[in-house]
Amino acid sequence: MQYKAETLPQQRSAILGRISWRENIVYICFAGVLLFFAMTIGDKGFLTVSNLFNIARTTAMIAVISVAMTFIISSGELDLSVGSTAALAALVSAMAMQAGYGFVGGVVAGLLCGVAVGLVNGFFVTVISIPSFLVTLGMMQLVRGIDMRITYTNPVPVRNETFDTVFGPGSIGVVPILFLWALGVAIIGHIVLRYTPFGRQVLATGGNRVAARYSGINTNRTKVLCFLITGLGAALAGMLWTGMMGTARYNFGEGAELAAIAAVILGGTSLFGGKGTIVGTFVGALLIGTINNGLIIMGLDVSEQMMVAGAIIVLAVAFGKKPAR
Repeated sequence: MQYKAETLPQQRSAILGRISWRENIVYICFAGVLLFFAMTIGDKGFLTVSNLFNIARTTAMIAVISVAMTFIISSGELDLSVGSTAALAALVSAMAMQAGYGFVGGVVAGLLCGVAVGLVNGFFVTVISIPSFLVTLGMMQLVRGIDMRITYTNPVPVRNETFDTVFGPGSIGVVPILFLWALGVAIIGHIVLRYTPFGRQVLATGGNRVAARYSGINTNRTKVLCFLITGLGAALAGMLWTGMMGTARYNFGEGAELAAIAAVILGGTSLFGGKGTIVGTFVGALLIGTINNGLIIMGLDVSEQMMVAGAIIVLAVAFGKKPAR
């Protein structure tokens, strides 16, 4: 009994030691950033309800892409083509509605763009066995070129009341519709990743692909489905951007892939696969949106904002790195 009493503090310390600060860094950073901006620019309107909802509205698209990105990173792969895919879906959706196919036709056309890019990425990664970094880097450039070519960099206005109502910058009560989209996607993503067989297959594939295959998981199919998810997520984000701006533009999503990766890794998903958290990713996206909003209110120019964003990405990768043993 004496021995047990003496080792109780050690046991308690061991339990606390297993609660890694890395797993909660996004919440710590989010609280710290809010406190910092509240103290420095709180008198400039940062803490007003309208500004907080503005953060939620402008962050919604990155949040949607980040949730989708969580699946592909958890499976051990990467997708750098999400930003250009978002722009392609936005342009095709707007052009379809201009051509008279209506709201449903426009949305379906946009989503099909995401599916097509996802299938191409998945094919080259799983069948041709090209690393996903190289495949999606090439697709990022290819699709961005298509974005510029199909409209010659001209914006495509959207004049569809249903589209404006569903994807526009309006609100339900005081809550922005765009934020509700992001929240809904995050809830669905959380349920799928954590409570469904597919979610377990994604984590198993990313954790140890060989072991997953021996356990009966079709890892190639799982990865293709993850690429389809990122394609669909990017397409939805593109239509949300269109709804917020009222037009579709070829430069939608520029830098979105880096912001999404930063949000995913800061949120606690392992860059090496096998571990993913949608809740952390969602908070990570809000953290990045809050930082961008605070820097704008502080009066930093674009170059300074880019430097801070780059530092966040570096820190995200550092926090996601497994400690040496």
